[in-house]
Amino acid sequence: MLTHTRSDFPDDFLFGAATSSYQIEGHAQGGAGQTHWDDFAATPGNVIGAANGDIACDHLNRWPEDLDLLRDGNFDVYRFSTSWARVIPDGTGAVNAEGLDFYDKLVDGLLERGLKPAVTLYHWELPSPLADAGGWRNREIADHFARFTEVVMSRIGDRVWSAAPINEPWCVGFMSHFLGNHAPGLRDIRATARAMHHVCLAHGRSIEVMRGLGVKNLGAVCNFEYATPADSSPEAHKAATLYDGYYNRFFIGAFMNRRYPDDVLEGLGPHMPKNWQDDMDLIGQPLDWMGLNYYTRKIISPSGGPWPSHEAVEGSLPKTQLGWEIFPEGLHSFLKRVHDGYTRGLPLYVTENGMAWNDTLSGGEVKDAKRVAYIDAHISQVKRAVDEGIPVKGYFTWSLLDNYEWNEGYAPRFGIVHVDYSTQARTPKASYLALQEALRR
Repeated sequence: MLTHTRSDFPDDFLFGAATSSYQIEGHAQGGAGQTHWDDFAATPGNVIGAANGDIACDHLNRWPEDLDLLRDGNFDVYRFSTSWARVIPDGTGAVNAEGLDFYDKLVDGLLERGLKPAVTLYHWELPSPLADAGGWRNREIADHFARFTEVVMSRIGDRVWSAAPINEPWCVGFMSHFLGNHAPGLRDIRATARAMHHVCLAHGRSIEVMRGLGVKNLGAVCNFEYATPADSSPEAHKAATLYDGYYNRFFIGAFMNRRYPDDVLEGLGPHMPKNWQDDMDLIGQPLDWMGLNYYTRKIISPSGGPWPSHEAVEGSLPKTQLGWEIFPEGLHSFLKRVHDGYTRGLPLYVTENGMAWNDTLSGGEVKDAKRVAYIDAHISQVKRAVDEGIPVKGYFTWSLLDNYEWNEGYAPRFGIVHVDYSTQARTPKASYLALQEALRR
């Protein structure tokens, strides 16, 4: 059971569940093109078990069953993403009619079930030909992304409830080009600076295109991670502040205030593309809402090495299957901070929040009590923010289904619905049933 139910929130507060295309659809089907995630997964050592998204959850064929789960779970909104390589296999060339038809059917299926479609255009599966041309390091990608936006939203933009260009730009830019944990797996500060800026530029071009098409309710989805210093020393505080800068302040600062943080530019500035400042007005176009993805916190200690000169150390809080500390108070902190410092009255949505656990199916049931407790604690922090007058308008759990968890393969399970990857059978977990009861009208 959850502490709060639907009746504890305002009448217009929305509850939803989220997924992403490559993680569930089955990318080797339906005429989709090669992506840099296919290439990354095919490289030994990059992904646990060399797993890929070829089949994933077979959502491409099982989507009616999955939408029924959303409807029967009493959810209001389904946040899904579109695959660039499914719609335009080469990234810039001919459109794959079968791929575009799939998203058309998906949106209609949601509406038929009384669900609001919330589309995110890009959730990390870049077409390989664009990666060959430099990917997010190449400024031209912003125009290619604008065309992809136009193709998709000319088809479904009249029926979606909301739209956002790019999921978690920090992961697209920093994690994938500086840390090397995600495709394309680079560890290059020059590539990072360019990728981070071009992600912002592509966001701006996409918003521009959607406004031109008359698409309504446009926003951005940024991920946030609470950073706290490992000790009380000035060096630790400086390290945690810088981590907060490139993780939490960089993208929302660009989207909402048309500027990048000064402390981050101390490191990235020399590597930024020429005349990047001229793009900030396009990047910072007005939005209708802001989405926050939140999971965990990091304890940051100075390392004495090259920029950014810090490292994460293990904290003392309970942890998820992936070793992520469970810190619900961080969600409230970010809702307040984003409202006070950036959005100033715009509707806020918790667009992702959830936990990985090694769930097991036994006797036809999945008793994921730890996930129920995690969701309960975070929804309580959302309720706290609402009660304080912060305009939080929705909470979406990650994820509807167990799925392909990128470089971690299929071992971590984030879903509120269990997926047997050998049979593709879906089994609602205790967390799904708890939400279903709490959201009953």
